[in-house]
Amino acid sequence: MKTKSVIAAGAVLALAVAGCGSSGGGGGGEGAGQTISFLTHWGPDQVKALKAAAAAFEKSNPGISVDIRAVPFGNLLSTLRTQGASPNGPTIASVYDLWLPELVKDGLAAPAPADVAKELSGNWPANLVEGVTKQGAPRGYPNEVDLYALNYNKKLFAEAGVAEPPKTWDELVATAAKLTKRDGGKVTQQGFGVITSWPAGVVHPWLSLVNSNGGALLDGGTPKLDDPKVKAATDLYARLVKEGSTQPPMSNANANTTGPYLDNFVNGKTGMIIMANWWQSSLKDAMGDRYQDVAVAPIPTGPGGTGPASVSYSWLTVVNGKAAPARQEAAWKFLTYLNGSTSGKNGSSAMGDILTSMGILPSRTGDLKAHEAQLSDPFLAAYVKELANAKPFPAVLGGEAMSQAVQKHLENVVFGKETPEQAMSAAQQEVADILTKASK
Repeated sequence: MKTKSVIAAGAVLALAVAGCGSSGGGGGGEGAGQTISFLTHWGPDQVKALKAAAAAFEKSNPGISVDIRAVPFGNLLSTLRTQGASPNGPTIASVYDLWLPELVKDGLAAPAPADVAKELSGNWPANLVEGVTKQGAPRGYPNEVDLYALNYNKKLFAEAGVAEPPKTWDELVATAAKLTKRDGGKVTQQGFGVITSWPAGVVHPWLSLVNSNGGALLDGGTPKLDDPKVKAATDLYARLVKEGSTQPPMSNANANTTGPYLDNFVNGKTGMIIMANWWQSSLKDAMGDRYQDVAVAPIPTGPGGTGPASVSYSWLTVVNGKAAPARQEAAWKFLTYLNGSTSGKNGSSAMGDILTSMGILPSRTGDLKAHEAQLSDPFLAAYVKELANAKPFPAVLGGEAMSQAVQKHLENVVFGKETPEQAMSAAQQEVADILTKASK
Protein backbone atom coordinates (compact mmCIF):
# COMPACT_ATOMS: atom_id res chain seq x y z
CA MET A 1 0.00 0.00 0.00
CA LYS A 2 3.17 3.69 -2.06
CA THR A 3 -0.25 2.90 -1.14
CA LYS A 4 0.64 5.66 -0.19
CA SER A 5 0.07 2.67 1.88
CA VAL A 6 -2.96 1.50 1.29
CA ILE A 7 -1.17 0.81 1.37
CA ALA A 8 1.42 3.60 0.21
CA ALA A 9 1.43 3.45 -0.61
CA GLY A 10 0.92 2.89 -3.75
CA ALA A 11 1.73 2.28 -7.14
CA VAL A 12 -1.54 0.96 -8.55
CA LEU A 13 -2.33 0.30 -12.20
CA ALA A 14 -4.92 -1.46 -14.27
CA LEU A 15 -4.53 -2.51 -17.83
CA ALA A 16 -7.43 -3.18 -20.14
CA VAL A 17 -8.04 -5.03 -23.35
CA ALA A 18 -5.04 -6.83 -24.77
CA GLY A 19 -3.71 -8.10 -28.07
CA CYS A 20 -1.68 -11.03 -29.29
CA GLY A 21 1.57 -12.92 -29.45
CA SER A 22 3.71 -15.05 -27.19
CA SER A 23 5.89 -14.04 -24.26
CA GLY A 24 8.81 -13.25 -26.52
CA GLY A 25 9.38 -12.17 -30.11
CA GLY A 26 7.62 -9.74 -32.40
CA GLY A 27 4.07 -8.82 -33.28
CA GLY A 28 1.56 -10.56 -35.46
CA GLY A 29 -0.09 -13.81 -34.46
CA GLU A 30 -3.70 -14.64 -33.85
CA GLY A 31 -4.43 -11.50 -31.84
CA ALA A 32 -2.77 -8.96 -34.16
CA GLY A 33 -4.51 -5.60 -34.42
CA GLN A 34 -5.62 -5.61 -30.79
CA THR A 35 -5.44 -2.62 -28.44
CA ILE A 36 -4.24 -2.83 -24.87
CA SER A 37 -5.77 -0.17 -22.64
CA PHE A 38 -3.63 0.56 -19.60
CA LEU A 39 -5.80 2.05 -16.83
CA THR A 40 -3.87 3.77 -14.03
CA HIS A 41 -4.43 6.19 -11.17
CA TRP A 42 -0.90 7.57 -11.52
CA GLY A 43 -0.24 11.25 -12.15
CA PRO A 44 0.78 13.00 -15.39
CA ASP A 45 4.53 12.37 -15.05
CA GLN A 46 4.08 8.63 -14.52
CA VAL A 47 1.50 8.43 -17.33
CA LYS A 48 4.04 10.09 -19.63
CA ALA A 49 6.64 7.47 -18.66
CA LEU A 50 4.14 4.64 -19.25
CA LYS A 51 3.34 6.05 -22.69
CA ALA A 52 7.04 6.10 -23.56
CA ALA A 53 7.40 2.44 -22.53
CA ALA A 54 4.27 1.53 -24.50
CA ALA A 55 5.58 3.30 -27.61
CA ALA A 56 8.85 1.36 -27.42
CA PHE A 57 6.90 -1.90 -27.06
CA GLU A 58 4.71 -1.06 -30.06
CA LYS A 59 7.75 -0.60 -32.29
CA SER A 60 8.75 -4.24 -31.92
CA ASN A 61 5.14 -5.45 -31.73
CA PRO A 62 3.37 -3.62 -34.58
CA GLY A 63 0.23 -5.71 -34.17
CA ILE A 64 -0.44 -4.34 -30.68
CA SER A 65 -1.21 -0.77 -29.60
CA VAL A 66 -1.30 0.46 -26.02
CA ASP A 67 -3.68 3.16 -24.79
CA ILE A 68 -2.86 4.68 -21.39
CA ARG A 69 -5.85 5.91 -19.38
CA ALA A 70 -5.85 7.56 -15.96
CA VAL A 71 -8.69 7.34 -13.40
CA PRO A 72 -8.97 8.17 -9.68
CA PHE A 73 -7.53 5.50 -7.41
CA GLY A 74 -10.93 4.91 -5.81
CA ASN A 75 -12.27 3.67 -9.16
CA LEU A 76 -9.53 1.14 -9.82
CA LEU A 77 -10.77 -2.01 -8.11
CA SER A 78 -14.43 -1.33 -8.90
CA THR A 79 -13.58 -0.90 -12.59
CA LEU A 80 -11.83 -4.26 -12.66
CA ARG A 81 -14.69 -6.01 -10.88
CA THR A 82 -17.57 -4.46 -12.80
CA GLN A 83 -15.98 -4.56 -16.25
CA GLY A 84 -13.76 -7.63 -15.92
CA ALA A 85 -16.16 -10.03 -17.61
CA SER A 86 -17.08 -7.74 -20.52
CA PRO A 87 -15.42 -8.18 -23.94
CA ASN A 88 -13.63 -4.86 -23.65
CA GLY A 89 -13.02 -5.06 -19.92
CA PRO A 90 -9.63 -4.75 -18.22
CA THR A 91 -7.14 -7.37 -19.38
CA ILE A 92 -4.37 -6.43 -16.99
CA ALA A 93 -4.55 -4.82 -13.56
CA SER A 94 -1.91 -3.86 -11.05
CA VAL A 95 -3.42 -4.43 -7.62
CA TYR A 96 -2.72 -4.37 -3.90
CA ASP A 97 -1.74 -7.89 -2.90
CA LEU A 98 -4.41 -8.02 -0.18
CA TRP A 99 -7.00 -7.95 -2.99
CA LEU A 100 -5.44 -10.94 -4.74
CA PRO A 101 -7.34 -13.83 -3.10
CA GLU A 102 -10.70 -12.27 -3.95
CA LEU A 103 -9.60 -11.64 -7.53
CA VAL A 104 -8.39 -15.23 -7.90
CA LYS A 105 -11.69 -16.49 -6.50
CA ASP A 106 -13.59 -14.34 -9.01
CA GLY A 107 -11.43 -15.48 -11.93
CA LEU A 108 -9.90 -12.03 -12.42
CA ALA A 109 -6.27 -13.03 -11.74
CA ALA A 110 -5.04 -15.73 -14.12
CA PRO A 111 -2.13 -18.07 -13.30
CA ALA A 112 1.11 -17.01 -14.93
CA PRO A 113 2.33 -19.11 -17.87
CA ALA A 114 5.36 -21.34 -17.33
CA ASP A 115 7.85 -18.90 -18.90
CA VAL A 116 6.66 -16.04 -16.71
CA ALA A 117 6.77 -18.24 -13.60
CA LYS A 118 10.36 -19.20 -14.48
CA GLU A 119 11.30 -15.55 -14.97
CA LEU A 120 9.79 -14.63 -11.60
CA SER A 121 11.66 -17.37 -9.75
CA GLY A 122 14.95 -16.27 -11.30
CA ASN A 123 14.63 -12.50 -11.00
CA TRP A 124 12.54 -11.71 -7.90
CA PRO A 125 13.13 -12.47 -4.20
CA ALA A 126 11.55 -15.79 -3.24
CA ASN A 127 9.48 -14.29 -0.42
CA LEU A 128 7.87 -11.79 -2.81
CA VAL A 129 7.08 -14.48 -5.38
CA GLU A 130 5.53 -16.49 -2.57
CA GLY A 131 3.38 -13.49 -1.71
CA VAL A 132 1.83 -13.38 -5.21
CA THR A 133 1.40 -17.16 -5.48
CA LYS A 134 -2.10 -18.54 -4.99
CA GLN A 135 -3.47 -22.03 -5.68
CA GLY A 136 -0.03 -23.24 -6.71
CA ALA A 137 0.80 -20.60 -9.31
CA PRO A 138 2.15 -17.03 -9.36
CA ARG A 139 -0.59 -14.59 -10.33
CA GLY A 140 1.45 -11.74 -11.71
CA TYR A 141 4.54 -9.57 -11.50
CA PRO A 142 5.40 -8.03 -8.13
CA ASN A 143 6.21 -4.39 -8.82
CA GLU A 144 6.36 -2.07 -5.84
CA VAL A 145 7.46 -3.55 -2.52
CA ASP A 146 7.01 -1.84 0.83
CA LEU A 147 8.20 -2.92 4.24
CA TYR A 148 8.57 -1.52 7.73
CA ALA A 149 11.51 -0.44 9.87
CA LEU A 150 12.22 1.72 12.92
CA ASN A 151 12.55 5.41 12.06
CA TYR A 152 14.13 7.64 14.68
CA ASN A 153 15.34 11.18 15.24
CA LYS A 154 19.11 11.26 15.74
CA LYS A 155 19.01 14.76 17.25
CA LEU A 156 16.52 13.70 19.93
CA PHE A 157 18.61 10.60 20.63
CA ALA A 158 21.72 12.73 21.16
CA GLU A 159 19.84 15.11 23.46
CA ALA A 160 18.65 12.13 25.52
CA GLY A 161 22.13 10.61 25.67
CA VAL A 162 21.13 7.54 23.63
CA ALA A 163 23.98 6.30 21.46
CA GLU A 164 22.22 3.84 19.16
CA PRO A 165 18.75 2.59 18.23
CA PRO A 166 17.18 -0.20 20.28
CA LYS A 167 17.76 -3.76 19.13
CA THR A 168 15.41 -5.49 21.59
CA TRP A 169 12.01 -4.77 23.10
CA ASP A 170 13.57 -4.07 26.49
CA GLU A 171 15.87 -1.54 24.87
CA LEU A 172 12.88 -0.07 23.01
CA VAL A 173 11.02 0.52 26.29
CA ALA A 174 14.08 1.99 27.98
CA THR A 175 14.93 4.25 25.03
CA ALA A 176 11.33 5.43 24.69
CA ALA A 177 11.34 6.43 28.36
CA LYS A 178 14.56 8.43 27.92
CA LEU A 179 13.13 10.22 24.89
CA THR A 180 9.90 11.18 26.64
CA LYS A 181 9.77 14.76 27.97
CA ARG A 182 7.25 16.29 30.36
CA ASP A 183 6.27 19.80 31.32
CA GLY A 184 4.73 19.26 34.72
CA GLY A 185 2.19 16.50 34.22
CA LYS A 186 1.94 16.98 30.43
CA VAL A 187 4.00 14.97 27.95
CA THR A 188 5.52 17.33 25.39
CA GLN A 189 7.63 14.74 23.56
CA GLN A 190 6.72 11.06 23.23
CA GLY A 191 9.39 8.42 22.95
CA PHE A 192 7.54 6.04 20.63
CA GLY A 193 4.63 6.88 18.34
CA VAL A 194 1.90 4.59 17.03
CA ILE A 195 -0.74 5.14 14.35
CA THR A 196 -4.51 5.08 14.74
CA SER A 197 -7.42 5.65 12.30
CA TRP A 198 -5.83 3.87 9.32
CA PRO A 199 -6.00 0.03 9.09
CA ALA A 200 -2.63 -0.73 7.52
CA GLY A 201 -0.90 1.96 9.55
CA VAL A 202 -2.24 0.40 12.74
CA VAL A 203 -1.74 -3.27 11.95
CA HIS A 204 1.50 -3.42 9.95
CA PRO A 205 3.88 -1.83 12.53
CA TRP A 206 2.35 -3.95 15.32
CA LEU A 207 2.60 -7.10 13.19
CA SER A 208 6.25 -6.28 12.45
CA LEU A 209 6.84 -6.50 16.20
CA VAL A 210 4.80 -9.72 16.35
CA ASN A 211 6.90 -11.25 13.56
CA SER A 212 10.08 -10.13 15.30
CA ASN A 213 8.90 -11.92 18.43
CA GLY A 214 8.51 -15.22 16.58
CA GLY A 215 4.73 -14.86 16.30
CA ALA A 216 2.37 -14.74 13.33
CA LEU A 217 -1.06 -13.34 12.54
CA LEU A 218 -2.11 -16.55 10.81
CA ASP A 219 -0.95 -20.16 10.70
CA GLY A 220 -2.17 -21.07 7.23
CA GLY A 221 -5.80 -20.01 7.45
CA THR A 222 -6.01 -20.18 11.25
CA PRO A 223 -5.76 -16.95 13.28
CA LYS A 224 -3.14 -16.90 16.02
CA LEU A 225 -4.12 -13.74 17.87
CA ASP A 226 -4.38 -15.62 21.16
CA ASP A 227 -0.80 -16.91 20.87
CA PRO A 228 1.35 -15.54 23.73
CA LYS A 229 3.93 -14.29 21.22
CA VAL A 230 1.23 -12.21 19.53
CA LYS A 231 -0.33 -10.95 22.75
CA ALA A 232 3.14 -9.91 23.93
CA ALA A 233 3.31 -7.24 21.21
CA THR A 234 -0.06 -5.88 22.36
CA ASP A 235 1.21 -5.93 25.95
CA LEU A 236 4.18 -3.88 24.73
CA TYR A 237 1.85 -1.22 23.31
CA ALA A 238 -0.16 -1.12 26.54
CA ARG A 239 3.02 -0.72 28.60
CA LEU A 240 4.32 2.14 26.45
CA VAL A 241 0.97 3.94 26.81
CA LYS A 242 0.79 3.32 30.56
CA GLU A 243 4.31 4.66 31.09
CA GLY A 244 3.53 7.76 29.02
CA SER A 245 6.11 6.98 26.33
CA THR A 246 3.29 6.64 23.77
CA GLN A 247 0.60 9.33 23.66
CA PRO A 248 -2.71 8.26 22.02
CA PRO A 249 -3.75 11.86 21.10
CA MET A 250 -0.59 12.13 18.99
CA SER A 251 -1.40 9.02 16.91
CA ASN A 252 -4.06 9.97 14.37
CA ALA A 253 -3.11 9.56 10.70
CA ASN A 254 -4.51 8.52 7.33
CA ALA A 255 -3.14 6.66 4.31
CA ASN A 256 -1.30 9.81 3.22
CA THR A 257 0.15 10.13 6.75
CA THR A 258 -1.27 13.60 7.17
CA GLY A 259 -2.32 14.52 10.67
CA PRO A 260 -0.80 14.42 14.17
CA TYR A 261 1.27 11.26 13.56
CA LEU A 262 3.37 12.87 10.82
CA ASP A 263 3.32 16.34 12.36
CA ASN A 264 4.67 15.16 15.70
CA PHE A 265 7.56 13.22 14.17
CA VAL A 266 8.38 16.02 11.75
CA ASN A 267 8.36 18.63 14.51
CA GLY A 268 10.57 16.66 16.88
CA LYS A 269 7.81 15.68 19.30
CA THR A 270 8.15 11.93 18.60
CA GLY A 271 11.45 10.13 19.04
CA MET A 272 10.75 6.80 17.28
CA ILE A 273 8.14 5.26 14.99
CA ILE A 274 7.73 2.11 12.92
CA MET A 275 6.92 3.09 9.35
CA ALA A 276 7.27 1.99 5.71
CA ASN A 277 9.87 3.09 3.18
CA TRP A 278 7.46 4.98 0.95
CA TRP A 279 6.94 7.88 3.32
CA GLN A 280 10.47 9.16 2.78
CA SER A 281 9.18 11.79 0.36
CA SER A 282 6.67 13.02 2.96
CA LEU A 283 9.47 13.41 5.50
CA LYS A 284 11.71 15.25 3.05
CA ASP A 285 8.95 17.63 2.01
CA ALA A 286 7.86 18.35 5.57
CA MET A 287 11.23 18.50 7.33
CA GLY A 288 13.47 20.30 4.86
CA ASP A 289 16.99 20.55 6.28
CA ARG A 290 15.85 18.70 9.44
CA TYR A 291 15.42 15.54 7.37
CA GLN A 292 19.14 14.90 7.98
CA ASP A 293 18.20 14.02 11.57
CA VAL A 294 16.18 10.97 10.44
CA ALA A 295 17.73 7.50 10.59
CA VAL A 296 16.44 3.97 10.06
CA ALA A 297 17.09 0.73 11.96
CA PRO A 298 15.68 -2.83 11.91
CA ILE A 299 12.59 -3.70 13.93
CA PRO A 300 13.58 -4.43 17.55
CA THR A 301 13.53 -8.16 18.31
CA GLY A 302 11.18 -9.52 20.98
CA PRO A 303 12.14 -12.08 23.64
CA GLY A 304 10.59 -14.89 21.62
CA GLY A 305 12.20 -13.95 18.30
CA THR A 306 15.52 -14.62 16.63
CA GLY A 307 15.85 -11.37 14.67
CA PRO A 308 14.00 -8.55 12.88
CA ALA A 309 11.16 -9.70 10.62
CA SER A 310 9.09 -6.78 9.42
CA VAL A 311 5.88 -6.88 7.42
CA SER A 312 6.08 -6.40 3.68
CA TYR A 313 3.39 -5.96 1.08
CA SER A 314 3.43 -5.35 -2.64
CA TRP A 315 1.51 -4.21 -5.66
CA LEU A 316 1.44 -6.75 -8.46
CA THR A 317 0.30 -6.69 -12.05
CA VAL A 318 -2.22 -9.43 -12.85
CA VAL A 319 -3.91 -10.64 -16.03
CA ASN A 320 -7.68 -10.98 -16.17
CA GLY A 321 -8.52 -14.68 -16.31
CA LYS A 322 -11.86 -13.87 -17.95
CA ALA A 323 -10.22 -12.25 -20.97
CA ALA A 324 -10.02 -14.16 -24.26
CA PRO A 325 -6.98 -16.49 -24.45
CA ALA A 326 -5.31 -14.45 -27.21
CA ARG A 327 -5.66 -11.32 -25.14
CA GLN A 328 -4.26 -13.00 -22.06
CA GLU A 329 -1.27 -14.14 -24.11
CA ALA A 330 -0.68 -10.61 -25.36
CA ALA A 331 -1.08 -9.22 -21.86
CA TRP A 332 1.66 -11.45 -20.49
CA LYS A 333 3.82 -10.47 -23.45
CA PHE A 334 3.48 -6.78 -22.65
CA LEU A 335 4.09 -7.36 -18.94
CA THR A 336 7.19 -9.41 -19.74
CA TYR A 337 8.51 -6.47 -21.72
CA LEU A 338 7.52 -3.85 -19.15
CA ASN A 339 9.23 -5.80 -16.36
CA GLY A 340 12.22 -7.00 -18.41
CA SER A 341 15.82 -5.79 -18.38
CA THR A 342 15.73 -4.48 -21.95
CA SER A 343 12.88 -2.00 -21.47
CA GLY A 344 14.59 0.39 -19.05
CA LYS A 345 17.95 2.03 -18.58
CA ASN A 346 21.22 0.35 -17.55
CA GLY A 347 19.68 -3.07 -16.99
CA SER A 348 16.59 -1.81 -15.22
CA SER A 349 13.09 -2.56 -16.41
CA ALA A 350 10.86 0.29 -17.52
CA MET A 351 8.68 -0.45 -14.50
CA GLY A 352 11.73 -0.22 -12.23
CA ASP A 353 12.67 3.15 -13.70
CA ILE A 354 9.16 4.49 -13.15
CA LEU A 355 8.88 3.24 -9.58
CA THR A 356 12.30 4.52 -8.60
CA SER A 357 11.47 7.93 -10.06
CA MET A 358 8.56 8.01 -7.58
CA GLY A 359 10.78 7.14 -4.62
CA ILE A 360 9.35 3.61 -4.43
CA LEU A 361 11.39 0.42 -4.03
CA PRO A 362 11.13 -1.80 -7.11
CA SER A 363 11.02 -5.49 -6.24
CA ARG A 364 12.88 -6.98 -9.23
CA THR A 365 16.44 -7.91 -8.19
CA GLY A 366 17.94 -6.45 -11.34
CA ASP A 367 16.11 -3.17 -10.82
CA LEU A 368 17.50 -2.88 -7.31
CA LYS A 369 21.00 -3.42 -8.70
CA ALA A 370 20.51 -1.00 -11.60
CA HIS A 371 19.37 1.70 -9.19
CA GLU A 372 21.89 0.85 -6.51
CA ALA A 373 23.37 4.35 -6.44
CA GLN A 374 19.99 5.97 -5.96
CA LEU A 375 18.96 3.36 -3.38
CA SER A 376 22.22 3.78 -1.45
CA ASP A 377 20.60 6.77 0.23
CA PRO A 378 20.92 5.80 3.94
CA PHE A 379 17.16 5.88 4.50
CA LEU A 380 16.29 3.56 1.60
CA ALA A 381 19.41 1.40 1.96
CA ALA A 382 18.27 0.31 5.41
CA TYR A 383 14.99 -0.96 3.96
CA VAL A 384 16.68 -2.70 1.04
CA LYS A 385 18.91 -4.53 3.51
CA GLU A 386 15.86 -5.83 5.40
CA LEU A 387 13.99 -7.10 2.32
CA ALA A 388 15.28 -10.65 2.76
CA ASN A 389 14.01 -10.75 6.35
CA ALA A 390 10.53 -9.37 5.64
CA LYS A 391 7.39 -11.50 5.85
CA PRO A 392 4.53 -10.73 3.42
CA PHE A 393 1.31 -9.64 5.09
CA PRO A 394 -1.00 -12.67 4.80
CA ALA A 395 -3.23 -12.18 1.76
CA VAL A 396 -6.26 -14.39 2.34
CA LEU A 397 -9.96 -14.30 1.52
CA GLY A 398 -11.43 -11.79 3.93
CA GLY A 399 -8.04 -10.13 4.43
CA GLU A 400 -9.30 -6.55 4.43
CA ALA A 401 -12.04 -7.28 6.96
CA MET A 402 -9.49 -9.19 9.05
CA SER A 403 -7.16 -6.19 9.08
CA GLN A 404 -9.98 -3.85 10.09
CA ALA A 405 -10.99 -6.14 12.97
CA VAL A 406 -7.44 -6.26 14.32
CA GLN A 407 -7.17 -2.48 13.90
CA LYS A 408 -10.26 -1.91 16.03
CA HIS A 409 -8.98 -3.95 18.95
CA LEU A 410 -5.46 -2.54 18.83
CA GLU A 411 -6.92 0.95 18.95
CA ASN A 412 -9.05 -0.10 21.91
CA VAL A 413 -5.84 -1.06 23.73
CA VAL A 414 -4.10 2.20 22.81
CA PHE A 415 -7.06 4.26 24.07
CA GLY A 416 -7.56 2.16 27.19
CA LYS A 417 -10.90 0.63 26.21
CA GLU A 418 -9.68 -2.99 26.39
CA THR A 419 -6.88 -4.86 28.06
CA PRO A 420 -4.48 -6.69 25.74
CA GLU A 421 -6.00 -10.00 26.82
CA GLN A 422 -9.55 -8.81 26.11
CA ALA A 423 -8.53 -7.30 22.77
CA MET A 424 -6.69 -10.34 21.46
CA SER A 425 -9.38 -12.76 22.65
CA ALA A 426 -12.11 -10.77 20.90
CA ALA A 427 -10.00 -10.28 17.77
CA GLN A 428 -9.26 -14.02 17.63
CA GLN A 429 -12.95 -14.86 17.51
CA GLU A 430 -13.86 -12.09 15.06
CA VAL A 431 -11.07 -12.95 12.65
CA ALA A 432 -11.93 -16.66 12.78
CA ASP A 433 -15.54 -15.80 11.87
CA ILE A 434 -14.45 -13.47 9.07
CA LEU A 435 -12.15 -16.05 7.49
CA THR A 436 -14.74 -18.82 7.78
CA LYS A 437 -17.42 -16.75 6.06
CA ALA A 438 -15.03 -15.54 3.36
CA SER A 439 -14.02 -19.08 2.44
CA LYS A 440 -17.60 -20.17 1.73
